Amino acid sequence: MDLELRHLRVLCAIADSGSVGRAAAAIGASQPATSTQLRRIERYLGAVVFDRTAAGVVPTTFGAEVLAAAREVLSRVDRLGQAAAPDGERPHRELRLTTDCPALLPGTLARARQLRPELRFTLARGRDAEPPVDLALLLDHPGSGLRATPALAARAVATEPVFVALPTGHPLRHHAEPALADLAGEHWLLPAADGASWPALLRAACEAASFAPAGVRELPCGRREVLDLVAAGLGAALVPGSTAPVPGVSVKPLLGTPLWLRYVLLWQRATIGPGLADTLFGAAAAAYRELAAEAPHLHSWAGRTFRPPRT
Repeated sequence: MDLELRHLRVLCAIADSGSVGRAAAAIGASQPATSTQLRRIERYLGAVVFDRTAAGVVPTTFGAEVLAAAREVLSRVDRLGQAAAPDGERPHRELRLTTDCPALLPGTLARARQLRPELRFTLARGRDAEPPVDLALLLDHPGSGLRATPALAARAVATEPVFVALPTGHPLRHHAEPALADLAGEHWLLPAADGASWPALLRAACEAASFAPAGVRELPCGRREVLDLVAAGLGAALVPGSTAPVPGVSVKPLLGTPLWLRYVLLWQRATIGPGLADTLFGAAAAAYRELAAEAPHLHSWAGRTFRPPRT
C-alpha cells in the first residue's frame, strides 16, 4: 500500500485517544477496520508503532518518532491549504478558550498566531463555560479520568513532577530532596487559580505517607501570589516542577516523586480540524519547553533521576 494522509490521521487519532476502539469511534470507523488499518501501516513501516497494554496502547520509541513526523506533515498540509486562499479571502478564525494554567497560555497563543496569523482568541471563564469553548488548556493529574470522546479530543502536552516550595531559610533548605513526611508539620498554601485539585492531591499523598497535613489552605489567587506568601514565611506550597525561581523561595523535588501533574490540550472536533489541532498542540509544547528551560531545579532533578547507568 502507499502511505496516505488518512493513514497519518489514523495514527494520530489512536495516539490521542490511547485506544484503537476510542480512535475508531472518533473517526467514525469500526474497531476491526481500524485495527486492520493499523496492522497494515505497521507492516508498511516495518516496525511496531504502538505497544498494546491492558489499559490501551502507548507509542513505542519508533512510534513516537513516526507520530512526531505525522503531526508535522499534517500541520504543513493544513497550512498549505490556508496559504492557497487569496489574502483578502482568508477567513479569520475566532476560538473561545479557557485555561487554568495561565503560565503556559501567553507562549502558546503567541506561537499559534505566528503560525496561523488569521487566528483570534477570546477567553472564557472556567472549565464549564457556556456556551462550550472550542479549546481548553488545563492542568490536571495522571489518572484523573480525563479522556478523549467522539466530540472532544485530548492530548497531553507534558507530564512533570510536583515540587515543594519552601522559604529559603527553611530548616530543610540543605536537603536536595526532602521527603513529604519531613514536612508533616507544615501549613500548606495552595492556589485555587491552578486547576490541579491541589488539596485533594496533597491529602492523598500525605495519606499514602501515613500522616495528615497540619494545615491546608486554598487561597483565591494564583501561583505567583502564593509563592510571595511562601517567601514571607507563611507556609509551604506545592508547585509544578517547571515553576520559575522566585526570590526568597527554594523549590525542591520531593523524595520518590510522589506527585505528578500534566498539561492537557482539549478541543472540540467539530470546530477544530486535525491540522489546526496539530498547530495548537505544537505551540503549547514549545511554550512548555520554554517554561521548563527557566527552571534550574527541574533540570537538576532530571539530571539526577535520569542519569544513564555507567558502562
